[in-house]
Amino acid sequence: MTYSQALEYIHSFRPFVPNPELDRLLPLLNALGNPQDQLKFIHVAGTNGKGSTVTMCAKILTLSGYRCGVFTSPYVVDFRERFQVDGEMISQQELAALVEALRPILEEMKTRNQFVNEFDVVTAIGFLYFLSKGCNIVCLEVGLGGIHDSTNVIKTPLAEIITSISLDHTRVLGDTIEEIAAKKAGIIKPNSDCVCYPRQHLDAIAVLMEQCAKTGSRLHLANPNQVQIIRSDLTGSAFFYAGKTYEISLVGAHQVYNAVTVIQTMELLRQKGFVLPGSAITEGLKETRFSARFQILRQNPVVVVDGAHNPEGLQALSQTLQMIQQKKNLIVGMMADKDYGHSLQAVCRQADEVICVPIQNPRAVRPELLAELAEGVCPSVSVIRNLSEAFQTALDRSGEQDYIIVCGSFFLAGEMIPIIKNRL
Repeated sequence: MTYSQALEYIHSFRPFVPNPELDRLLPLLNALGNPQDQLKFIHVAGTNGKGSTVTMCAKILTLSGYRCGVFTSPYVVDFRERFQVDGEMISQQELAALVEALRPILEEMKTRNQFVNEFDVVTAIGFLYFLSKGCNIVCLEVGLGGIHDSTNVIKTPLAEIITSISLDHTRVLGDTIEEIAAKKAGIIKPNSDCVCYPRQHLDAIAVLMEQCAKTGSRLHLANPNQVQIIRSDLTGSAFFYAGKTYEISLVGAHQVYNAVTVIQTMELLRQKGFVLPGSAITEGLKETRFSARFQILRQNPVVVVDGAHNPEGLQALSQTLQMIQQKKNLIVGMMADKDYGHSLQAVCRQADEVICVPIQNPRAVRPELLAELAEGVCPSVSVIRNLSEAFQTALDRSGEQDYIIVCGSFFLAGEMIPIIKNRL
């Protein structure tokens, strides 16, 4: 089986199946010898900050000498981003071999009317891969929600992390913070340790506390008032916490609190026997880079790609854009299942020009509709349906000191990054 054939086979499975229960995945994992039961995990759920948090944790663990796997979703450019060990993606040959081994089992399950979805298959591949690579620990990011997510088949992890919770995927998870938090809290296992983002919504904290009480688990929550931000600009942030000064390269004050969540998690792992030098923590936080999180791809003009796509994420991006005094040209595309109205306007309000573009996805918003919304808050709005042309137009309209910001969706980021890199 070739790599392209492996991807085609993975994508042949439905994104979702009617049965939301995790027992749909158990026959597959049982046939594979339950690889998930032979691994140790940090399990991460939340609305925003999951990918950044997972990546920071993994960087610190790798620098501390542990073989660390990362399972993340979604990918931005390359499907193999989902499976990484010590910062390296799975090879095309390894992925094809794993899919080839899985295929007979999956086909036999179909004959017994045992159906799994695409993310189930991806999750099983991840478990097999991390076990085969001898990972000491895996940073495991949920795909959607928590309680019914495929990753929740694992037993009690070393730690659960709940990142910032806000409104997103409301059609699936609920339309209140409490309802969404209840789905995310579903990853909290009996007698476990849950680390919570310090600036969590109070309604979400109440739900998490209730779940911890039900399961006999411990909730670890840093006091945000103990965090002193020394510097926060377009190069990252410096902050003081628990008697030490740290630096991060990820942009935005919200990333400071993601970093504090990671520091709390590392302290918890120390208590469980992991040897994590202070230097690994400080260097790991400082060295972490993450695709499509205010990722600067070129200078003169500065070109930034940011995958923020829901209200909280776009509000954070809007605050970051306020730091930029130069002209800002935005290239924007969004998905229809997001609260794109107010979110879009919050970002476009900071822009001098906005170019609305399509995304090659059936759930994408028509760029003409995005333009209508942007026209009320930005002085110059246009629609360009070809992404290469949109980028060239933004370049033509920008001076060497100006900024071009691609934002609104990870899907758009994935399409635009190769176009931008081809122009470097």
